[in-house]
Amino acid sequence: MRKRITALILLFLVVFVFSFYGCSDPVTGGGMDIPRPDQKILDNFDPSLAGKNNEFGIKLFEKLLEEEEELFISPLSIAAALSMTYNGARGETKEAMAEVLEITGVDKERLNENNLALLYLLQEADPSVILSIANSLWMREGMEFNPEFVKLNERYYHASVRELDFNSPEAADTINRWVYDRTNGLIEDIIEPPISPLTILFLINAIHFQGDWTETFDEEKTREDTFYLKQGERVTVPFMHHCDEFYYYEEEEEFQAIRIPYGEEETMAMYVFLPHQDQDIKGFFRTFKERGWEDLRREFVKAEGNLYLPRFSMEYEKTLNEYLKALGMEVAFDEGRADFLDMVPWEGKPGLYISEVKHKSFIQVDEKGTEAAAATSVEITLESAPAFQFEMKVDRPFFFLIHEEKTDSILFMGSVTDPSGLND
Repeated sequence: MRKRITALILLFLVVFVFSFYGCSDPVTGGGMDIPRPDQKILDNFDPSLAGKNNEFGIKLFEKLLEEEEELFISPLSIAAALSMTYNGARGETKEAMAEVLEITGVDKERLNENNLALLYLLQEADPSVILSIANSLWMREGMEFNPEFVKLNERYYHASVRELDFNSPEAADTINRWVYDRTNGLIEDIIEPPISPLTILFLINAIHFQGDWTETFDEEKTREDTFYLKQGERVTVPFMHHCDEFYYYEEEEEFQAIRIPYGEEETMAMYVFLPHQDQDIKGFFRTFKERGWEDLRREFVKAEGNLYLPRFSMEYEKTLNEYLKALGMEVAFDEGRADFLDMVPWEGKPGLYISEVKHKSFIQVDEKGTEAAAATSVEITLESAPAFQFEMKVDRPFFFLIHEEKTDSILFMGSVTDPSGLND
């Protein structure tokens, strides 16, 4: 049988049946970067509110697909970094961010508490699977910040907070080392030196996932075979093979889909969607979005079959500014209009705006399982000084000099008290 594989799409690495969580204590395990919250916060956890991250991620993925068809992002990482940033937003900026993040009308405290519960429950879901989630705030040394803003991100995102001399050549390396350590060495150099003299804050999320398949693939069954690219091109890649009972779904002439679980609890799984051979990724994703992830997930039923899955790894990096603007967050990036003054203890000028949202990710899939990581950095920058309109009329005695810049040498200097006599 000829295996025609046009794409692997939507690697939902972390998918849960949240009804597993009630008032009982969750199992111990995971990354333990997010300590256990108060029981009241866990009891009030709302999966539908947590699902807003999925809605945001699907919107963003669709926007990214307009330019490229091979990509890999962590909606959770991006949403976490932006949620910490949201704690400092006001007015029109706050409203625009809420709309993009699908949280319009949600009380900020309610959102923060739900995110805290979500991050904790995610990393505690399965003791046999590693899911480490870490957040941090890196503040320019000597700059004052609103204590309430800092406290919110410490309390609800367990963000480590550190002042750093951004003028130091080692500043970017210090932040990058933190990300590297918390992604098991998979994400490097999310901050590029030198740091702008107007940058005052970085808000960073880092995620590391490592899970073995519940039923691993037998390496001896891995075979080289053909992978079909666009326009009929072909490449040869290693295909893993496993015959077993899976949760499976198929829509004739549209796509096939399979759920491949991780760990002992099987609450985390990779879902692989294979579009019909006559449909590209963009066409499939329109169908996926129209059908709705939650509805599709309910359609999977147990079936026995053969799975041939390519062994692969990929890295991805993207500056997300233009894509978030296109989704409706333009004001947050606008130097003159953005309002993040809840981050600082002053009103008025200078204002603050997002100068960059950068995302980096990595995934490796093999016979044993999957290792993946992602990091998101939100850079907050001071509004530059306004360009003043001025008039300088040199109509009284003045001093002047002629200077060479590279050697810092004054070549000539003088003063003029009466230029009328000098014109003769």
